[in-house]
Amino acid sequence: MTMAPLIRVQMQDFDLQSEVDALIGGRTGIGAVVTFTGLCRDEQGVLSALELEHYPGMAEAEMRRISGLAIERFSLQGLTAIHRYGKIAPGENIVLVIAAAPHRQAAFDGASFMMDYLKTSAPFWKKEHKSDGTTGDWVSAKDADDRAREKWR
Repeated sequence: MTMAPLIRVQMQDFDLQSEVDALIGGRTGIGAVVTFTGLCRDEQGVLSALELEHYPGMAEAEMRRISGLAIERFSLQGLTAIHRYGKIAPGENIVLVIAAAPHRQAAFDGASFMMDYLKTSAPFWKKEHKSDGTTGDWVSAKDADDRAREKWR
């Protein structure tokens, strides 16, 4: 039985195990759960934080649209996607994707698909805050992210 995807954009941190437990919820038809947690890096000591902004309403709508595609394409039995915003320090969580499916490959593919599209399609922006106290630039989109998304077409 497929559950509606759980989509959240929030300032506060999330707990991986609590989110997995909520998605599985005692359902015994799930054979595989794949999780991806994206963390803030310090870029070898250069960054003190990333500031993430989003387009409220649109970010959630795009995440819902992408999750619907993932559920349909990979026959997922559940999907959770949480993206944080605000100032996030190195080592802190930024994003969580959990895909549940009857078999492992569908769960792996569903999680990977969700992240590849989330990185390129959802309206989130990152600004660097440097360790020397200066504010850096907004982080540009990467060609590698676009290429990763293209493999799903």
